[in-house]
Amino acid sequence: MAEYHVPAQAFCETEFTEKRSRFIGHIWRVETEEEAREKISEMRSQYYDARHNCWCYIIREGNVVRYSDDGEPQGTAGQPMLEVFKREGVENVCCVVTRYFGGILLGTGGLVRAYTKSAKDTLEASGIAVVRQWVETAVSCPYSLFERMKLEVAAAQGILGEIEYGSDVRLYALLPAENWADYEARVTELTAGQIAAEKLGEVFRAGPAER
Repeated sequence: MAEYHVPAQAFCETEFTEKRSRFIGHIWRVETEEEAREKISEMRSQYYDARHNCWCYIIREGNVVRYSDDGEPQGTAGQPMLEVFKREGVENVCCVVTRYFGGILLGTGGLVRAYTKSAKDTLEASGIAVVRQWVETAVSCPYSLFERMKLEVAAAQGILGEIEYGSDVRLYALLPAENWADYEARVTELTAGQIAAEKLGEVFRAGPAER
């Protein structure tokens, strides 16, 4: 399955003020258009007294892309927000930027900059994850090799999971599928064949992205 990028956090929110207008950015990781619409509806209800609740979303399945300026001048809000996610290659994302008008007009350029900033700030606060094929793995080793095994997981761009402490220490991890063979060989090499990394299964899910 092809890998793709999504927001690292299920939900994230940021806020800033520009010439007394308050901009509150929200992003979610979503799987369907219905889910995105629900988030937008929730923000409209929560911020019912705001001047604008501008939004956009990108859904990978069906290549669904939608946006709205919600009363702002055409092209100054929803589309600039959308471009933030397109530039970063982020999908399955819904973004709502709420604006409380501060009494000072920002002008077309000012609005584009403000809505772009809000979407960008919120995405940066969330971070970006990659949805890809991972190998679930475990390795049991003596305590003298514990720190070394953790370094090998990191070198393989893996995600360290549960650690069990007994007569030996057992490390669980997720590794990018393409790095599994090298990791397995490295563990065997380091221990002169005394220890073998175990492949427990595979899973398609989000994990840290190298940017």
